[in-house]
Amino acid sequence: MSSSDRLLDLIQNTPEIDLLLRSSFGFDIHRKHYGEGLRLASGASLEVIAGESAGGAYFLCAEQNGRRPVVFAGSEGEGGLLADDLADALEIIIGLEWHDCLSFSGGGDVAVMQIAAQHRERTRDKYNPDIDHEAAQVAAALSLRIVPVPDLVIRLQAAVSKTEPDYVVTDEDGQAFGPLFGLAVPPTSTAAVVNAS
Repeated sequence: MSSSDRLLDLIQNTPEIDLLLRSSFGFDIHRKHYGEGLRLASGASLEVIAGESAGGAYFLCAEQNGRRPVVFAGSEGEGGLLADDLADALEIIIGLEWHDCLSFSGGGDVAVMQIAAQHRERTRDKYNPDIDHEAAQVAAALSLRIVPVPDLVIRLQAAVSKTEPDYVVTDEDGQAFGPLFGLAVPPTSTAAVVNAS
């Protein structure tokens, strides 16, 4: 049994962790209907392991060097590599508002992503004051690390940057999904740059 399989079994068999991942972090192991027919551009199959309420899905790729990379495919036609294995992916999912960090990345600029992450961390805490405690609960139950946000941003940017050529997602017709990196910049970035100068 791979480390990814062990983690998924642990989530399945720990209802309170399953619920926290689903309700607070958008990782729902019961939502696997999205993503059927999606593959990698190489033709390699993808195993859907979880979905999210917005219609996106998380997939495991074939094992490489003892690890199974995690790919995400969104409902808006964006997709790519999220992490080198499920433990890394879950640390990003519980520790970072990664969707917004990628959407407002200026095309994958790590400095812009750091600004987006700081902004979203403040608003996340405002909407869910218990989020850090919930992340700690999930991390403890699954033997994950609580990683500082700036380090998670660096890890996320490095993984998504490796999407091409091996982790490009395609649909049933062979059409490639667009990149996970969005071109927008966070609304606070201009102010942050001005204040820094």
